[in-house]
Amino acid sequence: MSVKHGLLALLERGPMYGYQLRAAFESSTGGTWPLNIGQVYTTLSRLERDELVRPLPENETGQRPFEITDLGHAELAKWFASPVSRSDRPRDELAIKLALAITTPGVDVRAVVQTQRGAAMRTLQEYTRLKTDVGDLPWLLVLDSMIFQAEAEVRWLDHCEASLVRYEAPAAQPVDADLPRDAEVPR
Repeated sequence: MSVKHGLLALLERGPMYGYQLRAAFESSTGGTWPLNIGQVYTTLSRLERDELVRPLPENETGQRPFEITDLGHAELAKWFASPVSRSDRPRDELAIKLALAITTPGVDVRAVVQTQRGAAMRTLQEYTRLKTDVGDLPWLLVLDSMIFQAEAEVRWLDHCEASLVRYEAPAAQPVDADLPRDAEVPR
């Protein structure tokens, strides 16, 4: 989710200033995505530049609230109507870590998998425990998503472990094996 669209969704509720937006954002995501206040104001500046929000006059406490514009409403509606692409999500550090562990000499890949599985199981238990304390539907849906992701990670780690049992590492090749015999190897 982009911060831009998150702030537009919050402004759909009514005018807010930066600190209100940050608090509402963190509350809406159950604190799973903390926002830096500088990021909020930088994003508001861009939204204002793109005419998706407009500032209102300062209130009695000196805060300047923002409101969503018609163009902002249209952008928000478009965002809600569009699916999230897998390519829009951040790189999967765990997949990259395991791929590198398999090809790095001296790394016990099974231990890496087991360490990650233990962490995923502890996370899953914590999320499940939190679920008993939640009555707020938006936070419950975020929590459910986190539970499903942790469950999927455990299933994927099971698959990785089964694949490792069947895996035969290719014979080690010297780094310069693909170079012609008369080629000079940089030293």
